[in-house]
Amino acid sequence: MNLPDIWLISDERIDAQLPQALSRLPRGSGFVFRHYHLPPAHRRTRFEELARIARRYGHVVVLSGTPREAGRWQAHGAYGAPRRLAGGPATLRLATVHSLRELAQASRTRADAVLLSPVFPTRSHPGASHLGQVRFHLMAARSGVPVIALGGMNAHRARSARIGKWAAIQGLAKSPTKSFPIHS
Repeated sequence: MNLPDIWLISDERIDAQLPQALSRLPRGSGFVFRHYHLPPAHRRTRFEELARIARRYGHVVVLSGTPREAGRWQAHGAYGAPRRLAGGPATLRLATVHSLRELAQASRTRADAVLLSPVFPTRSHPGASHLGQVRFHLMAARSGVPVIALGGMNAHRARSARIGKWAAIQGLAKSPTKSFPIHS
């Protein structure tokens, strides 16, 4: 399975926009389902609804959870902190990383890629510190696996910062249809 360049991350703030956002992404993009706010039964139902839409467009579907949970839910992979991704069946593993220590943990837990964040200021964490372009690129250079930029990302920022793989929540859910940067 090829690792997509563009990833849409779910969040309760953009739930209503997700079906349309999934339809606007370039074919074969990635979708990470989080929806932590829902009770388990509702979370599973919403996952199945959105996964069906995502698969219709050839997107890779990843569940925030353990590799075992991802397997039970028939997701293509699991997303989370490196320690949650250890063990379990062979599946795509996307580790969330915010520091060099977590980058090393991700490597030890066989992560296939890391989501390094936050690159830029975000609406989800107003006033929180962020990496900036220089630190992002320095940390990404130390990774032994592909790096996906997250945090304040959108197509314009990905292009101007020369970031090949990126993810967004609101930056993809609310933007109008446009051409996305696709990198090889």
